[in-house]
Amino acid sequence: MRMLDFDIRPTIATDLPRLMGMDHSCTSDYVWQVDLRKEAGQVSIQLREVRLPRPVSVPYPRNSFALADEWHMKPAMFTAAAPEPFAYVCVHAQKASDVVWVTDLVVAPEQRKRGVGQSLLRTVEGWAVERNCRMLFVEMTAKNYPAIRLAQKFGLEFCGYNDHYYANHDVALFFGRMLK
Repeated sequence: MRMLDFDIRPTIATDLPRLMGMDHSCTSDYVWQVDLRKEAGQVSIQLREVRLPRPVSVPYPRNSFALADEWHMKPAMFTAAAPEPFAYVCVHAQKASDVVWVTDLVVAPEQRKRGVGQSLLRTVEGWAVERNCRMLFVEMTAKNYPAIRLAQKFGLEFCGYNDHYYANHDVALFFGRMLK
């Protein structure tokens, strides 16, 4: 498979209609299932990777059409373009704790599995290091196995989850690592 020739740059207002109109869903063969047990003052949590009987389409857990409303509130948003935009990543920063969160990372379906997601994560990592951030976290739904694999391939480790995190009540998984 040929690697794409593309640039990653800060997102501009004219990118937003194309980014909002992209297919934000993914197809998944696996999910991470959360088993929570509470007994006699003890809580145990088990996460396990479960192969699905057939691939399923996983809808995006956020409203992609709200992207334009939220864009100006983000400290950074980067777009991959060749020359038209086909991928983006949104960043949220917690200044008090020097932590950077990747809240959205979307690549158009026809451009997936070509290193674009990793390139966007490297861009965010560089941006975070320049600002002396100490940790990078990425969130995704437990149903988005391609995003889970991307996080693992990028060297991020599972570090938590939140049940009913998204508006559609999906479980969020968090992966992260120290930057310095």
